Amino acid sequence: MLNGKSILLGVSGGIAAYKAAELVRCFGKLGATVQVIMTAGAQKFITPLTLQALSGQPVCTDIFNLELESEIGHIHVARSSHLVVLAPATANLIGKMAAGIADDYLTTVLLATTAPVLICPAMNVKMYEHPLTQRNLQILREIGCHVLEPGVGSLACKEEGVGRLADLPLIVETAHRLLTAPGLKGRRVLVSAGPTWEPFDPVRYITNPSSGKMGYALAAVAARRWADVHLVSGPTSLPAPLGVHLHRVTTALEMKDAVTKLAEDMDVIIMAAAVSDYRPVEAAPQKIKKTSGTMTVQLEKNPDILLALGRDRSASRPNVLVGFAAETENLVQHATEKLTKKNLDFIVANNLTQSGAGFGVDTNQVKIIERSGKIIELPCLAKEEVAERILDRVEQLLADAAHYETD
Repeated sequence: MLNGKSILLGVSGGIAAYKAAELVRCFGKLGATVQVIMTAGAQKFITPLTLQALSGQPVCTDIFNLELESEIGHIHVARSSHLVVLAPATANLIGKMAAGIADDYLTTVLLATTAPVLICPAMNVKMYEHPLTQRNLQILREIGCHVLEPGVGSLACKEEGVGRLADLPLIVETAHRLLTAPGLKGRRVLVSAGPTWEPFDPVRYITNPSSGKMGYALAAVAARRWADVHLVSGPTSLPAPLGVHLHRVTTALEMKDAVTKLAEDMDVIIMAAAVSDYRPVEAAPQKIKKTSGTMTVQLEKNPDILLALGRDRSASRPNVLVGFAAETENLVQHATEKLTKKNLDFIVANNLTQSGAGFGVDTNQVKIIERSGKIIELPCLAKEEVAERILDRVEQLLADAAHYETD
């Protein structure tokens, strides 16, 4: 999803330099072109040949290399990159940047680039906490650089504290956000995700196979587009997406309360959760013991959260309301009925019987059905790519509404 993007990866001389190899692979798997620049110190920890093999690009190390510099190559490298990532960024590199020193290939390019710069510090805890390092980082923030705080834990020097290179998935996600157009900046987006658990005793409950992956993908992509995202999630094992406000709930009633409380201030609401339609009338306070006879559990309907949101829509909030329909038959008919009944702007429908669609998988195949009756049929895509298409449509509806208001 970073196809066409060029990332300049600057590697300086810290023990965490070995992680640059995996970082190159991560960016490459997303479709980005990666150009690596290494300091002399970095080459003591990992060879240029390794990073060249992984990136498929010559690694820049020598500002006086006659072949690479025959057309002032460092200026071309600086101008052709969409983002600069410094990982690891040592105290030495950070100090040089703050002072405007350009005495090697990397620091020269850093003065010449106009691309956003993401600094990922990694060093000893005392070096990181030193007032000069903190001053230098503050100088860099003030001129527009982005600093990803290092992690806390055991360091290579056997000390404990802050100074570990941030986790690679966090670096990749932060870079992804910096490379994404801020189409939802200033917008408040609410996404629901995952299943709900409806208990009938302390250890048993009624639920469904939802993993939450579709809702979490929507929240992650919306955050990349600079939205203020609130994610109301039923029980899942998924980590919170970067920059998202996560609200964990268990039951449908808890989800209703959380969504209702947040909904009033939202510009966009996307209800991707698989909320249980029914719950046990009573939940036993203790575990129900197995007997030789049968057991009957009486169920009652849960509130329809999406129906209430559609019924109570004001003239302006939310601007866009989106639902999901997971069906096993008559997909378009059932989804269209739900779209109309619940007063939605569009509905995302998928057939659970199709391979690669539905619960627990990393892909989905959906139809986006609009109020006008128009149907946008998507092929089987990764759930993040489906989220991109859904949010493209959300952005278009927001733009149309803004144009209508100005007219």
